[in-house]
Amino acid sequence: MKTLWIKAAVLSTVLVSTAFYAQETKMRDYLAPEKSTRNIFEDPKVEAPEYDGVKVVVGGDFALQFQALEHSTKGTLATGVTLNPMGKDFNLPTANLDINAYLAKGVKMHLRTYLSARHHNEAWVKGGYIQIDNLDFISKGLLEGLMKNVRVKVGMDEINYGDSHFRRSDNAETINNAFVGNNIMDSFTTQAFGEVYYHKDGFLGMVGVSNGKLNQSVVNTATSDNKPSLYAKLGYDKQVNSDLRVRLTGSILKTNGLTTNGKLYSDDRAGSRYYYVLLTTADTTGTTNQATGRFNPGFYDMTAIQINPFIKYQGLEFFGTFENASGYKVTTVAGVPTKAATSGNYTQYAGELLYRFGNKEQFYVGGKYNAINGKDNDTAAERKITRYNLAGGWFLTKNVLAKLEYVNQKYNESTAWGTNSALYGGKFNGVMLEATIGF
Repeated sequence: MKTLWIKAAVLSTVLVSTAFYAQETKMRDYLAPEKSTRNIFEDPKVEAPEYDGVKVVVGGDFALQFQALEHSTKGTLATGVTLNPMGKDFNLPTANLDINAYLAKGVKMHLRTYLSARHHNEAWVKGGYIQIDNLDFISKGLLEGLMKNVRVKVGMDEINYGDSHFRRSDNAETINNAFVGNNIMDSFTTQAFGEVYYHKDGFLGMVGVSNGKLNQSVVNTATSDNKPSLYAKLGYDKQVNSDLRVRLTGSILKTNGLTTNGKLYSDDRAGSRYYYVLLTTADTTGTTNQATGRFNPGFYDMTAIQINPFIKYQGLEFFGTFENASGYKVTTVAGVPTKAATSGNYTQYAGELLYRFGNKEQFYVGGKYNAINGKDNDTAAERKITRYNLAGGWFLTKNVLAKLEYVNQKYNESTAWGTNSALYGGKFNGVMLEATIGF
């Protein structure tokens, strides 16, 4: 009997999967455009498919890296403390599970679960959202003219600040990242949010609000200073002709409150791709210190702006990031948050230049330069970090990518790091090989 049940379950899975994949391309792209083609940013605003019952697409991602990095420091480490010796071996494989559902005409739901991540080895939900492009589910034809250009998106997921979060690795979903690592200042946060979009002839406008919290709780204390964040994006995206596409967007984010909104650059609970770099024998490893190779300004009451140009001409592709974050450090004594007397400021530059070739652009080579500089406050010493990457990749199929990268990252000799820190004059470099599957 047990064998019969197992066979029935396998057969049911095959039949259901076949039904999913038998859906027409238009429907599948609407459900999961993040897997259909490269260089998709926001979901395209298209005519909502007709609704004839709930449609569900189950997708997933898998990523594995072989890491061969070495590191060094000019910091004066404590007696008996050294940098961890770095070997050449595989990192922990990471995996995602995606569920996309079509719930009514123009109504899509997305849910992502991290099955395995550097920071959390166990399965846990990253987040999800519901996206509304049509109001027929309320009353047929309701605001039909307006909804041809308007979209509403609500959820507990990554907010749409900037364009760089569309090209980053999201745990195991690395197929849209031509490189292995994300930006040094990795602007990515998952919060409870609501966004309203307006699309018209290539122009995009968006306004959003979030509650500023990664971990949700209704409990307040006498010292809580919880306030919402406000953000917006304005842009233009046009396929000029068959050879040329141009896109330019600008985003702004204003955080408020001194006990929330301080983690725009540290909310990636999956962790960095450069495992254990510049950690010492006194540091813990495992699922802690998951952000190695990244930098978080740690500002509250912060204003951040990000400008992103994207140009693709035939096989040549450029994507850039200019970002500035200014705000205040906060110290907490006896539970009371206190804002620093003066503000700090950090600026980030990043540029990717790729050349895609082959009859399906299945190969690419390219480089990336990324740098940050700034101060915690007016009187602090300046921090600087520079990184460059050289990479090449091969899409074995549209769902399978293998990429090879050389990375070199350096930290300046600034007292802001602390002269006894491994980051003082720190450096890591070497080769990363990553294989990823996304469907």
